[in-house]
Amino acid sequence: MRIPGIKRMYTFMLESFLPLFVMTFFITLFIVLMQFLWRYIDDLVGKGLGVDVIAELFFYAALTMIPMALPLAILLASLMTFGNLGEQFELTAMKASGVSLLRTMKPLIALIILIAIGAFFFQNNVLPIAQTKMWTLLYSMRQKSPEVEIPEGVFYDQIPGYNLFVETKNADTGTLYNMMIYDVSKGFENSSIILADSGRLAFTEDQKHLFLKLWNGESFENLKEAASNMRNVPYRRESFTDKELLVTFDANFNRLDEQGMRNQYVGKDLSELQATIDSVGVRVDSVGAIYAGELRRQPIVGTSAYKSSYDGKKYTYTMDDGSEKAGRLVDIDSLFRAAGSRERSYIQSALNIARRNKQNYEFKSLAMGEDRETIRRHAIELQKKFTLSFACVIFFFIGAPLGAIIRKGGLGMPLVISVFLFIFYYIIDNTGYKLARDGRWEVWEGMWLSAAVLLPLGIFFTYKAVNDSAVFNADAYRNFIRKLLGKAAYRVVTFKELVMDEVDPQKAVEMLARLREEAAQVIAAHPLRRWLPQRYDQTRFDRLSASVEDVVAYLGNSRDVLVINKLMDFPVFHTTVIGRLRMGRGAQVHDARAVVKVCDELLDMLSPASTEPTKNENNDISNR
Repeated sequence: MRIPGIKRMYTFMLESFLPLFVMTFFITLFIVLMQFLWRYIDDLVGKGLGVDVIAELFFYAALTMIPMALPLAILLASLMTFGNLGEQFELTAMKASGVSLLRTMKPLIALIILIAIGAFFFQNNVLPIAQTKMWTLLYSMRQKSPEVEIPEGVFYDQIPGYNLFVETKNADTGTLYNMMIYDVSKGFENSSIILADSGRLAFTEDQKHLFLKLWNGESFENLKEAASNMRNVPYRRESFTDKELLVTFDANFNRLDEQGMRNQYVGKDLSELQATIDSVGVRVDSVGAIYAGELRRQPIVGTSAYKSSYDGKKYTYTMDDGSEKAGRLVDIDSLFRAAGSRERSYIQSALNIARRNKQNYEFKSLAMGEDRETIRRHAIELQKKFTLSFACVIFFFIGAPLGAIIRKGGLGMPLVISVFLFIFYYIIDNTGYKLARDGRWEVWEGMWLSAAVLLPLGIFFTYKAVNDSAVFNADAYRNFIRKLLGKAAYRVVTFKELVMDEVDPQKAVEMLARLREEAAQVIAAHPLRRWLPQRYDQTRFDRLSASVEDVVAYLGNSRDVLVINKLMDFPVFHTTVIGRLRMGRGAQVHDARAVVKVCDELLDMLSPASTEPTKNENNDISNR
């Protein structure tokens, strides 16, 4: 069926989604960028870096943070879009026109798929370059010397090999007063102390040396190097009117070579990552085969066993020829004490060999562990190329149906829900990442853990939204659990303001009569016997339950408040296996007797003498 104006609706959905997506993307990108700044603020402050360098770092950091901001932006934008449409009853109008929710989401699904494809190419082609430049800049900033800013009244130790104390300083002229300088550049044992009334600091033109001009002071120098053989160490005291010191202090910003970072896993694309995994994997396999061969050929107390197993009682050694030898745990200390001198020498020799072999293979295992970690790091980065794209799709199928369900527009409720879901996603993703990084899980298991958890959630929300089911109705879940556990359920029938199908009293009486007769037959076929075993026909109870629901559905359109209230006295039959086992067959027979009682009362109410409501009841209904 072709619905007129469907293309216009698609355009409307795109126009509603795109502005919100762009806005939320830049907001979330700004938030994660501030998180980056807060994390690395200590590496940037006090280094005298230029605005151009900091701006360059922020630019590459923003590109690096896109994979974290993009899924959150999609989640928040889809929530806000469908929340606004639901709050303004536009979704209701679309459904009334014959347009399903999935068809409404169709243009946005196509857009999200394009964004996911673009995210994959961004991860593979752009992100390695951005990460290489960002981490190179960050490490270069870490190695840059801090800006020389001498504080008053405290010792300043940011100049390598020197500690400076300045009592006061003149900010206008840059003159420092009452200075104390500890020179430990030659070691603490050959340190010197300089006291001066005033001084001034300045950099040389190449910014690689610090020039210190001092006036009116004294210097004390330890001469231990010149008197290494003397018992009393002399020192030299010098008074001066002016003194000059030249201290090595590189204040320039020197960029590191990007090639070192380019060879790391953060700077490689998909093909390079796979090539590294394959090459390192081959090396690990070959080296492991060599170590295994050495271990097989290594004699162990006169045997060539290379594999052992322990079942809690004894050890079993598998030999090269396939034969097995059994062993048992031996207390070496007691064996050593009971042995003679000759036996002790053998035991000590065996222990020394075992210790050497243990240390040798522990070292080899450590060396191979570094290669295995390299493989895991590259495999994690490879999986990230795909998980981001899949996360974008999942978050859309969570946000869009959830927005249609809650029907709350604006930024308040969608923001709260988005932040909660993203924190949940981040915790699961970070947990999977650590498990994969440490080698406790397979890499693909850890990296796809968040997707495996959120995918069922997206399917659930989409199913509920398409079928207009209640997701946040606590009563619905409570009744479901009560039915599942077989607990007593209470029927709730509400008075309807607008009734499309009026109740026919004659038809109602006939339905009640048939229901009463059916319940009476069930009771007659299943008499309650206390001691004798009896066989129950569960099909009868299921048919009776269906008949009760039909009567309640029909009489629920009644205009009589008393009839509505009496319908709630009908019992709720338990149709689940757990409910039947928990409540017992006897409880169902009692429910059948309750059906007979309610039918009798309703038949009395619907008799010709009582079909017309009283004046007070009419007033009550009109007030409703």
